Amino acid sequence: MNEKQKDQLLARLLLLVPFEGWSETALAEAAQDIGLTTNQTALFFPRGITDVLRYYNQQLDQQVMVRLEASEDLKVREKITLAVRYRLELMTPNREAIRKGISFFTMPLKASEGLHNLYDTVDSIWLAAGDRSTDYNFYSKRMLLAGVYSSTLLYWLEDSSDEYEKTWSFLDRRIAEVLKIGGALGKGIGRLSKVADAVRGLAPKSFTPRC
Repeated sequence: MNEKQKDQLLARLLLLVPFEGWSETALAEAAQDIGLTTNQTALFFPRGITDVLRYYNQQLDQQVMVRLEASEDLKVREKITLAVRYRLELMTPNREAIRKGISFFTMPLKASEGLHNLYDTVDSIWLAAGDRSTDYNFYSKRMLLAGVYSSTLLYWLEDSSDEYEKTWSFLDRRIAEVLKIGGALGKGIGRLSKVADAVRGLAPKSFTPRC
């Protein structure tokens, strides 16, 4: 599979999307513009636009991860903030296409795919930031970051301030709020775990809990 051709197809499509949306018609037109056949396009992206958007999301995630790997000296909070900001900066030339992509994933049959892409993004950010948790923190961190990223993305789409200064301030506030929530959530779950362990310790040896 020719990755260069896939990238060329995506680049051409991104120019058409602001006018034609993320549609199969736009994909066919983009393919024709760069000399790809229908069969070649189907080989690259079997599910059409859904696969194109997934590929685009993966490309952005990869670029963010490379950026974070070059920022080893930063604290985790700084890495997370940088990751979200850098991702939005990468998408800035295609802001209208991103807006239309959000609309695409609001369709009932596409919502699950949108959530899948969102999970991939927040998971890759946490991994690049050095997260190696395997307990409840694994899920709570990704859930909280998904909220931060989604709300900041929507704010950014409507931001008309110089160099998106208001968006970066909004992002800093959201990160600060999440750290407070995350800390309280971690302590709460930790206390519940201790209580559960204590209860199990009091149970008779022959006791078997019923499902």
